[in-house]
Amino acid sequence: MPEPTVLYVLNGPNLNLLGVREPEVYGHATLADVQALCEAAADGATVVFRQTNHEGELIDWIHEAREKASALVLNAAAWTHTSVALHDALKTLTIPIVECHLSNPAARERFRHRSYVSPVAAGVVSGFGSFSYELAVKAALRLVQERTGAAGRSNQTT
Repeated sequence: MPEPTVLYVLNGPNLNLLGVREPEVYGHATLADVQALCEAAADGATVVFRQTNHEGELIDWIHEAREKASALVLNAAAWTHTSVALHDALKTLTIPIVECHLSNPAARERFRHRSYVSPVAAGVVSGFGSFSYELAVKAALRLVQERTGAAGRSNQTT
């Protein structure tokens, strides 16, 4: 029997203020709305959804994901552009990582154009508001499915 799929959706600083902070950039959906969207898109997978304003706590959750998660969707928010420590923690993962952003960082201030997450992520979903999360969850689950399907096929042929 296959192990249950556990998807970590981790969120960085200021995302607790969604719906209030710069709604013209980030939209009117709250973080609770985003969580509900992720859970609905997860197609039965367990979603561990968290947000923190403390970088060390986010890194601890990434370390936890090494042992407990099938995949990771990460909106590291401002730490995307600043945190080598976050990059190093993500490099320890062997599960699929999907970088997610509500806005399109490439269309914003120059300092947002660099991502320390992208080099270790399977892909990036950005610029679609809260719909970015739905797309990221679907992508992460597809990557898990492809990975487990490939493992199953290789076991059958040996």
